[in-house]
Amino acid sequence: MGRLDLSWGQPATSAVRVGERMTAEAVAVDLEAGEVRLSMAATENPELWAFLKSLSPGQILSGEVAAIERFGVFVALDDGPPHPVFPGGGFITIPELSWRHLNDVSNVVRVGQRVSRKMLQFDTSNGEARLSLRATQPDPFHVFADRLTTGRRLRGRVTELAAVGAFVEVADGVEGLVPLGELDENPVTAPEEVVQVGDEVSVLVTEFDLTKASDHPPETFRPTSQSAELSPPRPGD
Repeated sequence: MGRLDLSWGQPATSAVRVGERMTAEAVAVDLEAGEVRLSMAATENPELWAFLKSLSPGQILSGEVAAIERFGVFVALDDGPPHPVFPGGGFITIPELSWRHLNDVSNVVRVGQRVSRKMLQFDTSNGEARLSLRATQPDPFHVFADRLTTGRRLRGRVTELAAVGAFVEVADGVEGLVPLGELDENPVTAPEEVVQVGDEVSVLVTEFDLTKASDHPPETFRPTSQSAELSPPRPGD
């Protein structure tokens, strides 16, 4: 039983005591570890749990944005009982808000906004429905990939620098990675030695993987070949 599975109505340190009898709902079974995960919160909030268990992945749920935090967005759902702890019974993590890399969540949603989102799963730890906005929208990578070929030269803007290299946005919502070792003909120890965020660059597509792109946000799309090229903009490019 994890911390969030304990009673929400009292501090975790006093929720249970050794030797004390308790009532809890089995919310998961780990056959490999030989463990059953229990939840006191489930037995204390039967209406909420019954509502969440009645939902199906892929179902569209509507509600109002109740709060925006650095880790995600709470949604007060139209149906079901209110959440006893959180601002809403629905929750959207930051990556599920958009296919694009977000610097400001307010560019996508705002408190009080009406939203309709696809349900991903019932989060039994927090007693909430995990929702997704991007799942209701076309994957921009797949749209872009219909006309993408290996060896094609593209223009883009550097959006992020990391130890592995430089991320370049080559279309709206589509990013690729130029590996650190391919940023320059001479060895470099950091991408800042060659490019900066905001730079317009020319890149060569060396490889793309539709399977990986469908399983991850577009900003994690990475050309896997070690022959990617990056060069500064040139007149006439």
